[in-house]
Amino acid sequence: MPPVARPAVGYGLTVLAAAFFSVNGTVSTLALQAGIEPTRLTALRCTGAAIGLLAVLAVTAPGRLRLALRDVPFLAVFGIVGVALTQYLYYVAIGRLPVGIALVFEMTAPVLIALYVRLVRKERVRRRLWAALLLSLSGLVFVAQVWQGGGSLDPLGVAAALTAAACLATYYLMGERGAAGRDPVALTCWSFVAAAVFWAVAAPWWRFDPGVLAERVPVELGGLTVPLWVLVVWIVVLGAMVPFWLSLAALRHLTPTTAGLVATIEPVFASVIAWTWLGQVLTGWQVLGGVVVLGGIVLAQTARRSTPAALPDLPVTLPA
Repeated sequence: MPPVARPAVGYGLTVLAAAFFSVNGTVSTLALQAGIEPTRLTALRCTGAAIGLLAVLAVTAPGRLRLALRDVPFLAVFGIVGVALTQYLYYVAIGRLPVGIALVFEMTAPVLIALYVRLVRKERVRRRLWAALLLSLSGLVFVAQVWQGGGSLDPLGVAAALTAAACLATYYLMGERGAAGRDPVALTCWSFVAAAVFWAVAAPWWRFDPGVLAERVPVELGGLTVPLWVLVVWIVVLGAMVPFWLSLAALRHLTPTTAGLVATIEPVFASVIAWTWLGQVLTGWQVLGGVVVLGGIVLAQTARRSTPAALPDLPVTLPA
C-alpha cells in the first residue's frame, strides 16, 4: 500500500529544512570571518557530509549504495558542478555580501532553468516566464542599488552569487534527467562523495593545518566563544545532512513545485537570522528588491507546463 501524502507534514518539513539552511548561512559566515578559506570550508562540509551519509546508509540500507560504472561520469559532473562549486561560490558570496542578499541572487536559479528549457530545449512554457524574468531583473536592480555609483554591493560577491545560481540551475537540470532509475538518497550521497573527491584534489588535505579547528571563535551571542570545529560540525550535520534529509522526506507529501515555492522562504529566514545574530541590516530598497525577486522566482517555478517524472526525487533546495 503506497504511503498516504500528508501536505501539512510536507510543508512543515520544507519550512524546517529552509530554517536549518538559513541558520547555516550565518554559522558559515562566522566560520569565514574566523579566517577559514571558502575552499577549505566547502571541502570540510562536502567531505563531512559524504562520510556521514555513507555511514548512515551503510548501516541502515547498504543496498542503496550500489553504484554502476556507467553512472560515474554523470555523478562526477553532478557532484562537482551542482554540489562542490555551488557551495564554494555561495561561501565566496556570503563572505562579501549579507547572507540574505547572496541567497536572493542564488535562488534566481528557477528563472535560469525556465529560460533554458524555453530557449535551448524548446519546451513550451507559460507566458508568466517573461514576467518572472522582468520581476527578477528589476528586483536585483533594487537589491544591488545600482544607482549608487554603479552599485552598493561587492562586485565579486555578486558575480559569485550569480554563478552559484547557474551552478544550482545545472544541478536541477542534470538531476531531473539523471534521477530516472536512480535512488534519490543514493544520488544525494554519491554527489557529496564526488564533491569531496574534487576538493581532495583541488584543496589537498596535507596543506590544511587541523590545529586551526581548535581556535576559539566569537559567535556574537553574549560574548560566547566556541572552538571552530563546533561550527564545522554544525555546518556538516545541521547545515547539510539534516536539511537534505528533510527536503527529501518533504517530497513524499508535496510536489516539487509546491515544495520549491515553500522553500523560497529561505532568504527571508536567512535575512532575519543574520540581522538578529550578525547585525546585517538591509536597506528598504534591498528589502523591496528581495520581495520582487521572490515574486519572480514564484512565477518561474510555475512557468513550465510539464516536468520530467524524475524531478519529484530531487531535494528541493541545496545551497545554504
